[in-house]
Amino acid sequence: MTVRVALIQTRTPATHGAALAHITPLIRQAAGEGARLMITPEGTNLLQKDRAKLLPMLASVEADPVVLGLRALANELGIEILIGSVLVKRDDGQCANRAVFIGTGGAILATYDKIHMFDVDLPNGESARESRVYVPGDRAVVVESAVGPLGLTICYDMRFPALYRALATAGAGVIAVPAAFTRPTGEAHWEILLRARAIETGSFVLAAAQGGIHEDGRGTWGRSIAVAPWGQIIGQLDHDEPGVLVVNLDLAQVDIARNAIPALRNARAFTGPAAMPALGAEKAAAE
Repeated sequence: MTVRVALIQTRTPATHGAALAHITPLIRQAAGEGARLMITPEGTNLLQKDRAKLLPMLASVEADPVVLGLRALANELGIEILIGSVLVKRDDGQCANRAVFIGTGGAILATYDKIHMFDVDLPNGESARESRVYVPGDRAVVVESAVGPLGLTICYDMRFPALYRALATAGAGVIAVPAAFTRPTGEAHWEILLRARAIETGSFVLAAAQGGIHEDGRGTWGRSIAVAPWGQIIGQLDHDEPGVLVVNLDLAQVDIARNAIPALRNARAFTGPAAMPALGAEKAAAE
């Protein structure tokens, strides 16, 4: 079976209204090209790195204006939309970076809270502490979709292969990786990591990205990409401008790749090794 899907590349503004106005024509364009499933990037509802401005704007998933707008659009067009993530308030008043899967009737069918927080200090001096704003999730999610079982991940998750293996062994043959990748890490690692996750799980990997210099001053890499289970690129945008990447997924390729290299079946449990002391610790102890 072949299914037509679209990766929506955005440069999301810093307010809900502007974000919805930005993404709506791109989704309509993709629907006009025959896509049945749309995947949008991380931070689809707004991007604002100033926490003092961001936090008062966050709402629950049910009340978020972009989620409401895209639910109505999914119902109107008869399409599925995976909102790669929205930045929202949880029921307990804390915040989450949450993927939202919307069915063809506009209902929310599944959500996933980003598990791995982007807490890093990059070589160029950039730093990020996502955990200061968002509570990490603790549950992997697979949802039934037009492409069959669809695994949900978000951005920095891609650096943790165990999550992708868990999604694949749970039945996902397609894994979404919506992202807002920084420019230095995108240039160095974006394509390599995504192709690796596809190859090691025998899955399609679909990465819809934010791109360019945003209203809040951040820079994101763009280059949305679709990778087949054997690791070949089947579609890619070569820029960071807003746009639409439509690809056809031949879902039979999942079984072909997994039967050729049955890594999911061949994996074995093992023990150890024991943790090694930090470099120089033994010498320091002896002195």
